[in-house]
Amino acid sequence: MGISNLNNVHLTDEQITAINEALTQLEGALEVLKVNLTSEDRNRYGRVNEQNKLFINKVNEFALSQPQLRSIDVNWDEFFRDFKSRQVCEGTINRLESLLDRLKNAKILHDYDNYQDALNDYAYTGFRAGSNAVGFEQKHRELKQFFAKNRKGAETKDPNEASE
Repeated sequence: MGISNLNNVHLTDEQITAINEALTQLEGALEVLKVNLTSEDRNRYGRVNEQNKLFINKVNEFALSQPQLRSIDVNWDEFFRDFKSRQVCEGTINRLESLLDRLKNAKILHDYDNYQDALNDYAYTGFRAGSNAVGFEQKHRELKQFFAKNRKGAETKDPNEASE
């Protein structure tokens, strides 16, 4: 028998409420950032690769350490606000991506556990349907549809059927 219950960590109702409240608060705090770029916009403006980010950082460093060398054609107040906003966005994105990875990993394990338990229940249902126990034949028919033929005409393997 395979390993089951890979993730026994379950959030309490209080933790779920706290998460939802925190997300609502975060959505409210980020409401001001409503920019919706098209794919063309992303291609046009999203050209700041890692090398260019290093370039931006170096220009910022020069602007702060040697202000007399700044170009008069640049609105430096806006540059510094953009620079700070970039840093805040990047830090926030990194934290959110870390949280997202943790959630995805937990969900994968819960999905796996649910699927294994569903297969076990289906096998039990097939066994009980074979003994004509009341209700199990109908349940088995309804569950069997998930193991129906796929698009190419080949059967999806029903775990209750014996291998040849």
